[in-house]
Amino acid sequence: MVETIFDLPVEKQIFYAVLGFSWTVYLWEAYLSYRQRRIYRTTTHVPQELGKIMDSETFEKSRLYQLDKSNFSFWSGLYSETEGTLILLLGGIPFLWGVAGSVTTRFGYGSEYEITQSLVFLTLATLFSALTGLPWSLYNTFVIEEKHGFNQQTLGFFLKDAVKKFVVTQCILLPVTSLLLYIIKIGGDYFFIYAWLFTLAVSLVLVTIYADYIAPLFDKFTPLPEGELKTDIEAMAKSISFPLTKVYVVEGSKRSSHSNAYFYGFFKNKRIVLFDTLLEDYSPLNKTGEPQAEQPESDETSSETKAKPKNKKQGCNNPEILAVLGHELGHWKLGHTVKNIVISQMNSFLCFSLFAVLIGRKELFVAFGFNDSQPTLIGLMIIFQFIFSPYNELLSFCLTVLSRRFEFQADAFARGMGKASELYSALIKLNKDNLGFPVADWLFSMWHYSHPPLLERLRALGNVKQD
Repeated sequence: MVETIFDLPVEKQIFYAVLGFSWTVYLWEAYLSYRQRRIYRTTTHVPQELGKIMDSETFEKSRLYQLDKSNFSFWSGLYSETEGTLILLLGGIPFLWGVAGSVTTRFGYGSEYEITQSLVFLTLATLFSALTGLPWSLYNTFVIEEKHGFNQQTLGFFLKDAVKKFVVTQCILLPVTSLLLYIIKIGGDYFFIYAWLFTLAVSLVLVTIYADYIAPLFDKFTPLPEGELKTDIEAMAKSISFPLTKVYVVEGSKRSSHSNAYFYGFFKNKRIVLFDTLLEDYSPLNKTGEPQAEQPESDETSSETKAKPKNKKQGCNNPEILAVLGHELGHWKLGHTVKNIVISQMNSFLCFSLFAVLIGRKELFVAFGFNDSQPTLIGLMIIFQFIFSPYNELLSFCLTVLSRRFEFQADAFARGMGKASELYSALIKLNKDNLGFPVADWLFSMWHYSHPPLLERLRALGNVKQD
């Protein structure tokens, strides 16, 4: 008689179901990427409808860049999936938990010090992840991004940055985890409510302090100089009652020539951050060849970033920057930020509620090699990462669909401010600067794109004239 998965013990069923779903998701993602790679390979000429938007040279550069990124994603994804499978099959999680126990025992802490052992386990796990991911990150930065003209880092800067990120992450992760585990331990029957409130408080604090205290550890933030652009930004913010307090320029060019803009802060304390690579008159990539006195740099920046080659004119002019900010402020005015926070916290509460129901099920721990103990941290990992994975995939897709809807609405808001033409040209410029490929497979874009494809956004903005 042939034994099926349903004839196995329940813990084995759980294990193989988790493994099977993980590979199902990977194969689905690989299929979608294959469809998109086929677009990259076969679309070698600018389609007629893109003729006025993108020249053939930029089109070819973006095609090759995205093809390289897609190939890299395939191999890194295959490695990640294989590594995760081997860790599960070979009992890597209980093994590392045992190593953490041995470390804590050496320092006189027995098995009753579960939170201490959990923190050692977490440190070792994140260290392992950082080390195994380092070669892939190095290749992505110094081969792919370098090849296509985006990387601005030296190897020394990159490694220093990686160490700094790891240390800062541990300084936040370990105290937060220890407090969360303690709350779960002492919270009684309603621990899931206290745990959810704690994570809510932590997320609000991190959002509040990130740009002021954490981000400056990695990038240089300077106030936008007084002038026409700052005056126009403040006037636009005032026109929609956006409580703007400061406008910063972040030195993103020392890391990459990609560009971005965002706002942050709560209540009456909003700040706007512009990447220097977004500003046509501010981007160092447009200043190569000018006298050094016109490009003030810190000693650290000049020694740890590469000499910047002369590229095409990058960034947006002032009216286009205002249009981009009109889009970003549209997210605030239309309540998208608040809606995303509410959805996130509703999801968090639901997950903690289900965690409270499942944490007592011994078979979940046995399925992953924990026959004699049920550590809370391991329970969080098993339930949130493995058991919830089908729900997480569905939620991720739904949020992607919602995000695209929000992007169209924010574009419409900017158009309502009379900035359709400027946003139209800004989107084209940003697409060129970041080598975005404007042709997408419908299934790939539907599943992955949090922002609508360029052509769809331009069509939605209407027929506006370009220079």
